[in-house]
Amino acid sequence: MLFSPLPVDFYQKSTLTLAKALLGHILIKETKEGVTAGYIVETEAYMGPEDRAAHSFNNRRTKRTEVMFGPPGYVYTYVMHTHCLVNVVSGEPGKPEAVLIRAVEPLLGIDLMYERRGDKKEKDLTNGPGKLTKALGIIKDDYGHPFHQPPLYIAEGRNEEYISQGPRIGIENSGEAKDYPWRFWVTGNPFVSR
Repeated sequence: MLFSPLPVDFYQKSTLTLAKALLGHILIKETKEGVTAGYIVETEAYMGPEDRAAHSFNNRRTKRTEVMFGPPGYVYTYVMHTHCLVNVVSGEPGKPEAVLIRAVEPLLGIDLMYERRGDKKEKDLTNGPGKLTKALGIIKDDYGHPFHQPPLYIAEGRNEEYISQGPRIGIENSGEAKDYPWRFWVTGNPFVSR
């Protein structure tokens, strides 16, 4: 293992605090093909039962959302428009909240990322939630895995001084929730989705 996973208690923060705290830390996936990793540079918070944009709005409990009802620090993956997206379960058990990882800055295994993503400009390898999962080899089967253990984990990264905040992306049909400023990104980082 190249990096040490962040401890379990790192995830025991409010969802909005965690969404900011994740910025600068390293998302790592170990596979048979090799290890890929990137600095987390963009996240979005989903505040569960009260958040019209969250899969767990109104405490909707399904096979897909089940992991969000458990403790924080677990992997919530799902497929949307053929892309797998990865989230960090947050909030207290019974309060189904999560943080979507929207973009990472490639750090390790960049050749393998190109193999998985094809001939792209480097900034297009991981600058979106579906792009980063494909580049890192994160799959739906990672669902329910603890983020503090390999093969998919988050490790100590760098301290990001400048963080921007604004509305989330791609949730136009979620009423007033589309305007909540619950998206966070590293100011000026070229790998932020848009």
